[in-house]
Amino acid sequence: MLSQIVTSDACVHCGACCAHYRVSFYWAEAEAMPSEMIEPLTAVYSCMKGTNQTQVKCIALEGVVGQQVSCSIYEVRSSTCQEVQMADEHCNKARIAHNLIPLIQIEEQEAANNEDYNQVG
Repeated sequence: MLSQIVTSDACVHCGACCAHYRVSFYWAEAEAMPSEMIEPLTAVYSCMKGTNQTQVKCIALEGVVGQQVSCSIYEVRSSTCQEVQMADEHCNKARIAHNLIPLIQIEEQEAANNEDYNQVG
């Protein structure tokens, strides 16, 4: 299967998780968010409007999934959104659902044989 290496800006070109999963969180977190973007889910939990639907799309998601996206409430987004990890199982499940190539995380390794080389610059 084809895959793509994670870059620091991968999320701003994706948005698949925002258009695939319900974004639910403890109701008190909603106090920092615009009330028109929140809907009650249970007595204890709320969710972002648009994410508790058959065709999921968070109301805070701006742009086109897979091209260029942003979150209109990024600074006050829920803990659920803050816990999203690029290239994990959930990320790639959402990407595949939107016909996007899965991401892979590659750890940068220091070359073991560059002791005798001069640095440029």
